[in-house]
Amino acid sequence: MSEDGKGAERVTFSRGYDVCIMAIDGTWRRDCKLNAISDTDAILTVEGSIQGLNLKEFFLLLSSTGLAYRRCELVRVNGAEMDVQFLRGKNKRKRAAASHDATV
Repeated sequence: MSEDGKGAERVTFSRGYDVCIMAIDGTWRRDCKLNAISDTDAILTVEGSIQGLNLKEFFLLLSSTGLAYRRCELVRVNGAEMDVQFLRGKNKRKRAAASHDATV
């Protein structure tokens, strides 16, 4: 659901669109297929094992140059299919600052 309570429109690709997932620190990169996307989330198919990859937070690269990307977190894994949620930079910083204030 989108923030205003209306359902987010999702675009589904019949063959999948070639994209990559990459660690925030750039230590690993994996090719995958983008099966569906909305303003807030995406469904990906990853070939091969995802064991050993830190998928708590990563980038979804939408171009081979890496210029277009979205910061993501893993929501669900079902075999080779992954559901991810897009993170918003402002909200992420506010949450981090709030948790920092609570620990001080």
